[in-house]
Amino acid sequence: MKKVLVLNGPNLNLLGKREPEIYGRIDLTQIRADLEDVARNKVEIDLRQTNSEAELIDWIHEAFTQKLDVILNPAAFTHYSYALRDACSALSANGQKLIEVHISNPHAREEFRHTSVISGVASGVIAGFGAQSYTLALKALIDN
Repeated sequence: MKKVLVLNGPNLNLLGKREPEIYGRIDLTQIRADLEDVARNKVEIDLRQTNSEAELIDWIHEAFTQKLDVILNPAAFTHYSYALRDACSALSANGQKLIEVHISNPHAREEFRHTSVISGVASGVIAGFGAQSYTLALKALIDN
């Protein structure tokens, strides 16, 4: 069965607790359960979270090597991590899909959040649908 990496950047370990008025009350455990419901008998989900830019880049390299598609919530790295962007660009060049997801809509927030260095190398971007952004991304990967 095909595996999809679901990678989460900094502070997403605090989902459900940190700024619930922006990010909601759902945590990564619930997101994993929702993804597994969508994935059932279609793909395997490997959900991970790190506060380390280097570790996130290593996981993107792992996806590249294993030819895995990726759902990525880069969190704060969205706006400035050119190293993460460069790692992500290798995926599309290798025929893999990368869907960038955001729980909130960055364009409806502070101006510094309006720019994503990742979007230009992503296959698609889903933002602003709360935790459902993840399941929408997975459905897109399964259907395409």
